[in-house]
Amino acid sequence: MSSRSKVYIEIVHQLQCIITEDRLTAGDKIPSERELAVRLKAGRSSVREALRALELLGIIETRQGEGTFIKEFGDHSLIELIGSFILQDDKAKEDILETKYLLERNSIFLCCKVSNKSYLQCLKSLTSGNNFDHDQFMKTVVEATNNRLLLRIWLVLFDYYKLEYHSYNLPLDYYTELINALEEEKVDLALSIYESIAVKQLSIDA
Repeated sequence: MSSRSKVYIEIVHQLQCIITEDRLTAGDKIPSERELAVRLKAGRSSVREALRALELLGIIETRQGEGTFIKEFGDHSLIELIGSFILQDDKAKEDILETKYLLERNSIFLCCKVSNKSYLQCLKSLTSGNNFDHDQFMKTVVEATNNRLLLRIWLVLFDYYKLEYHSYNLPLDYYTELINALEEEKVDLALSIYESIAVKQLSIDA
């Protein structure tokens, strides 16, 4: 690694420390480029380069005439950026399906622990409509975990999944039974029903 790269990486780490020390959160304005250069005892060009990289990743944003602000976590592009490189590997593509189901299975488990069961009504509405969609059903389940990182990873995998596989709806009885198990917080039963759905989907996608 070149000395220039080491300086750049160190500045990124120091910027993270400043954000933590100043207790800055989404929407907050970060110090100016000049102030950061003074605090970090670094050249303004190096600070500018580090800030540009963070902006490309969607971690910060510059508003004309206002300054630079921290963006909402949900707007970060880091996961998508990493995914675009990692999932180019042929073996990784084969793992997409399995990983997607592992995330969904874990989401089912977490949903049984969620105190706010309002998501169940959304699931019931999906199954009562004429245009039921398996993928929307599973997205709702993942969203119900209230784990934004889990959702972002699932969405990235799902985008690649759509390129490689076709999704099919199974008979509504599967989903109705799953909703009932989630409503009654029967973890083992919910996981068992989901696994039967996953097996059916795997046999279709194979």
